Amino acid sequence: MILLRKILFPFAILYGLIAGIRNFLFDRGILKSYTFQVPIIAVGNLNVGGTGKTPQIEYLIRLLSENYNVATLSRGYKRSSEGFLLADATSNAEMLGDEPFQFYTKFKNIQVAVDANRKNGIEQLLSQTQKPEVILLDDAYQHRKVKAGFYILLSSYGELYCDDFMLPTGNLRESRSGVKRANVIIVTKCPSNLSVAEQNNIKNKLQITENQGLYFSNIEYDEFIYSEKGVRKVKDIASTDKLLVAGIAKPASFFAYLQTANDVCMDFRDHHHFSEKDILDIKNKSKNKIIITTEKDYVRLIGRIPGDQLFYLPIKSQFLRGDEQFNKTIMNYVGTSTRDGKLYQ
Repeated sequence: MILLRKILFPFAILYGLIAGIRNFLFDRGILKSYTFQVPIIAVGNLNVGGTGKTPQIEYLIRLLSENYNVATLSRGYKRSSEGFLLADATSNAEMLGDEPFQFYTKFKNIQVAVDANRKNGIEQLLSQTQKPEVILLDDAYQHRKVKAGFYILLSSYGELYCDDFMLPTGNLRESRSGVKRANVIIVTKCPSNLSVAEQNNIKNKLQITENQGLYFSNIEYDEFIYSEKGVRKVKDIASTDKLLVAGIAKPASFFAYLQTANDVCMDFRDHHHFSEKDILDIKNKSKNKIIITTEKDYVRLIGRIPGDQLFYLPIKSQFLRGDEQFNKTIMNYVGTSTRDGKLYQ
């Protein structure tokens, strides 16, 4: 695989050139970007996948939804539907995509929409009777047709964008110069004991400007697993035989958090569509075992695995430090962009 990526180096140069020309045309106004009279926060990355966008969107939902009508807008990756779709009681993971459906099931006080055309999706949201006061764009850093008011760029601790290269040789969707659009950069999936000295070393490597905020976060796993039938403490199931199922980009830490000697792991591709054969394989391997999966996979497996056997493990994004400053920055942006004009101190 590494050799193939090296062979494809000329295509990476070509891809980078095309992406660079596209960004140049948007930066100069030759290609039009649309703005809207509502605060829009775009969350995304330069690298392909696995940077923790979903827990970061959920962090923003928790932060904002107590004070504002919040809507999320995603493209709905691998969904069966097309065009604009606003989640309601008839929706499921197949129609919306796994991550939007996860937002819908967890946060009943927000609007969840999908549309590959973000401009149309925003227009449709603003035409609703209940208009959102804040829109969170999921995985939209490269979606230049809409100009968000605030950009959050994520980069995984183990795969910093400054150490990467353009697709297909590396994993960058655009060149490292794209970081200049970010208001805030968050280095995600950090070790919880990451020292201040190492944080400063990373800051120097990323070469951010003085106008950009830099934060470090990690993934916090819940102390409980959940099912349709009940809740169990993770520490209480350490000696219980388990089947661990994950269809996410980088499942190693999920497995490490739960796995003990007799546990079996099943690793699928990110956003995997579980076929009937997959379900049969899971059932065959889970004899006398409980099944624990990720939240994203749970919304695609629920109803296909016995409810008293299938559990999920929630995660949250938490900052190593500086969370109060981050929260204030977000609240001030939203507050000065809406009817709520006060600044948060």
